[in-house]
Amino acid sequence: MSKNEFMAIDANSLPWEERFNERIGRALFRKELFNDPETGVLIRLVRYPAGVINPQHTHPCGHGMYVLEGKLVTHRGTFGPGSFVWFPEGEVMEHGASPEGDVTVVFVTNKAFRIDYLNQPQS
Repeated sequence: MSKNEFMAIDANSLPWEERFNERIGRALFRKELFNDPETGVLIRLVRYPAGVINPQHTHPCGHGMYVLEGKLVTHRGTFGPGSFVWFPEGEVMEHGASPEGDVTVVFVTNKAFRIDYLNQPQS
């Protein structure tokens, strides 16, 4: 789909894609809404299960999270529904769900996404 074309997605009808994360030993869930291969900009729904925190990492892109439901726990505080949180590129961060329940966010990047964990495990 070209970024110059109109699009509308019924996100409720999209299945959650389960993505196992070896670093946290649990799956995260997502629904891809938009991905521009030219710029790397992407928009997706992301759900962290209760108590799951993505440990210290960085990204070569800035990214934002708009909290739809639950509580987003970050290294800079906890944010509830209706909050928008922006992480600048290169910032060392942690984020995930509170122990009380899952958190669902709209996740947006400003360019190509990659995750780089700090303290990589020794092999």
